[in-house]
Amino acid sequence: MTYESTVRVELKTAPGVELTLRRMSFSRRLELTTALKDLLGRIEFAAAGKASVVQEAEVALLRGQVDREYVRWGVAAVEGLAVDGEPADVQVLLDQGPEELVRETVELVRREAGLSEEERKNSESHSTIVAETRPGGNATNAAKPAWN
Repeated sequence: MTYESTVRVELKTAPGVELTLRRMSFSRRLELTTALKDLLGRIEFAAAGKASVVQEAEVALLRGQVDREYVRWGVAAVEGLAVDGEPADVQVLLDQGPEELVRETVELVRREAGLSEEERKNSESHSTIVAETRPGGNATNAAKPAWN
């Protein structure tokens, strides 16, 4: 049996840019779980309370940090991408690369890590833009119906 511990993929958002992704293994799963454990616990804690704009921003920030860990863990090499005239590695991709490439990379790493569609959906990044989440106007509580 011949097994390749990595796989090469070309980004759809940037033809010519190829990533070498690490495939999941027993030890890599433990490594990833260890790297994400604290962040996931903090997300659960922040999401458990009464929803506020600050809590939503905290959850979005933590999910972004989870995505960053996935990329650091899952990408072994970046080829065909230059940032500011210099060949990019994983850290340059994260720090200075186009956001749409990072988003596609996160999705590819999650898929290669074997997350189901539902797990990917539940752990996707959400916008870190903080905006008012309550409706405008003068809302009041609904009165009890007369028949009660």
